[in-house]
Amino acid sequence: MSFQVEKLEKSMAKLTIEASAEEFEKAIEKVYQRNKGKMDVQGFRKGKAPRAIIEKMYGASVFYEDAANEIIPDAYEKAANECELDIVSRPEIDVVQIEKGKPFIFTAEFAIKPEVTLGDYKGIEVEIKEIEVTEEEIMSKIDQERERNSRMITIDDRAIQDGDIATIDFEGFVDGEPFEGGKGEDYALTIGSHSFIDNFEEQLIGKKIGEEVEVNVTFPENYQAKELEGKPALFKVTIKEIKVKELPELDDDFAQDVSEFDTLDEYKESVKNSIKESKEKDAKVAKENEVVDKIIENATMEIPDPMLDFQVNQMAEEFSQRLQSQGLSVAQYFQFTGMDANKFLADLKPQALKRIHSRLVLEAIAKAENITASDEELNEEINKMAAMYQMEADKLIEMIGDREKDQLREDIVVQKAVDFVAEHAKEVKSK
Repeated sequence: MSFQVEKLEKSMAKLTIEASAEEFEKAIEKVYQRNKGKMDVQGFRKGKAPRAIIEKMYGASVFYEDAANEIIPDAYEKAANECELDIVSRPEIDVVQIEKGKPFIFTAEFAIKPEVTLGDYKGIEVEIKEIEVTEEEIMSKIDQERERNSRMITIDDRAIQDGDIATIDFEGFVDGEPFEGGKGEDYALTIGSHSFIDNFEEQLIGKKIGEEVEVNVTFPENYQAKELEGKPALFKVTIKEIKVKELPELDDDFAQDVSEFDTLDEYKESVKNSIKESKEKDAKVAKENEVVDKIIENATMEIPDPMLDFQVNQMAEEFSQRLQSQGLSVAQYFQFTGMDANKFLADLKPQALKRIHSRLVLEAIAKAENITASDEELNEEINKMAAMYQMEADKLIEMIGDREKDQLREDIVVQKAVDFVAEHAKEVKSK
């Protein structure tokens, strides 16, 4: 196998790869041996027909496509590894010559990492806001904890009030006929949550357990079920149970129950510190993002379309994997959101482009500043990953190959470049 490299415009390149006639013949023979048992040839038992007979019957090129597919992946991978180009997209394969007794020739066209011309990247001005934690923020966090520690109290001596949780049976009718999805039993409805259409919930206020209520509503014009859009509906509702959420008292006992502190004041102070720490982390990330965004504005680079497409598809695959971890498929996501694949991929493009720009400028800065990652830093990152996956570092090292280690090392370098530009930024307090 041999190859030639040709650099094209707009950060594109092409490999012309040639497999010898002997290599092509071996591939054809391999395909023949693999497929002869599937081919019916009159006068021969299945799998016993000579290759020459099959080629005469089906045409000389009968095995060409499979033979090409036999050669291309390995030949391309070998050439890609040896050509010393930084390939950043999937290859576009085109067969140039495929003929018995001659070398098999194909081309692979792909994007290569574009050149980046850096502008200013030190002393970038960023606006910094003073971090404050308000009493309202503290109480909001504490109220969330009270919600988590609340209990439900059954009410049987009064009618439904706003904020109650009513257990109901219901059935909806449009034009006197029940409609699909309009019936439910033992449904827990929080009054005032506006989770039901129109003023459904408000019409239950003042009703008592055991009452049967007729609720009149109108479906919105843009309702998800097209056949119900804008139509008036009657729901027959039975009140089965009323509950109210009881929050724990805000006192020292509550603080002791939900934290390691003895008093409410100590607990509130810890909540304040936690909020402040979270805001400081957010401010650090915001500062880094602002610095990198301005560095991108100062830099010039031309992103080839195949590189962008590759990044979009990679992000789509990551999204699909996250959905699967939650028990959902992409098809279900599209169904729930009303989105299609084309719009989904189009919406990913701006994020993908920003990710590419960020990575390229940070890699360029790392190169300019001789930023590297030591073996110790790599091992530290592997140890963090091992802890996250709850496994021994040695086992993880056995599982990841050299390519993954190189990627980890590059990621460390990029993060160090982020730290570098953030440290060299000029902070300006917001007015």
